[in-house]
Amino acid sequence: YAYAGREWVARKVVQLLGGREMELVHNHHNFAWKEEHGGESVVVIRKGATPAFPGQLGFVGGSMGDDAVIVRGAEVTDAESPVAAAQREALYSTVHGAGRVRSRTAAAGTRFRKRGMPSFRGAISEGMMQAWVKEKGVILRGGGVDESPHVYRRLPAVLEAQGGTIEVLHTLRPLIAAMAGAREFDPYKD
Repeated sequence: YAYAGREWVARKVVQLLGGREMELVHNHHNFAWKEEHGGESVVVIRKGATPAFPGQLGFVGGSMGDDAVIVRGAEVTDAESPVAAAQREALYSTVHGAGRVRSRTAAAGTRFRKRGMPSFRGAISEGMMQAWVKEKGVILRGGGVDESPHVYRRLPAVLEAQGGTIEVLHTLRPLIAAMAGAREFDPYKD
């Protein structure tokens, strides 16, 4: 599996690696959809979430140094069960990632704009981040400490909190993480 924010990017990554696409899971998040819920037409905005209708495949990422998973929205036969109720209440949504426990600023610190010097040191060092990904056997290209595994929750706990509304189909171990570098402008960072 290769995951990127857009389907064509994922296909290009697989092609560049000399691989062939066996299955593609497209996973939109932070997006708005027109849907029908409870007989009413609504617009559902999923910020920090992704659709997880019964049988729908999705990708839930960990950090650059943790596993990710392919999930499927649980197919529940008893419409009155607690899982079915939880799915309806969540508008058939689930998480799209592990979720932060530390902000970008708290992780990396802040810098004076004119001199580029740190005004305070962040909680995460480059050495801490590199040690984590090295221990996991991940090759890291780019990436700043604001995206270090230290700033994210552990994915197994996040998945467990979904209460059976999704099922994990595949666990994916990262081999390579490629991200914008710490001093590169990335217009897509949130």
